[in-house]
Amino acid sequence: MAAISREEVAHLARLSRLAVTEQELDQFAGQLDVILQSVARVGEVAADDIPPTSHSVPLTNVYRDDVVQPSLTQDEALSGAPDRTDDRFRVPRILDEEV
Repeated sequence: MAAISREEVAHLARLSRLAVTEQELDQFAGQLDVILQSVARVGEVAADDIPPTSHSVPLTNVYRDDVVQPSLTQDEALSGAPDRTDDRFRVPRILDEEV
């Protein structure tokens, strides 16, 4: 694979609206080349007989069973509200857009 050129780094910097110095162009070209080579090496390791995975070890979600427990009634929950409307908390509008 060909090394990334200074011109390509300068082009990427312009697209990203980054101001880079001549010295940084050389530095970033070397760094980006190492990154691209590393990505290419990962691609070489991938084999057809190995299925793609999102994690290196299997993940299992642990959920507890839903159990109905006593809780506040609607009136109890709204009892400390400074303002309520239609059995809901009323809060000041923070956005100017209409719903």
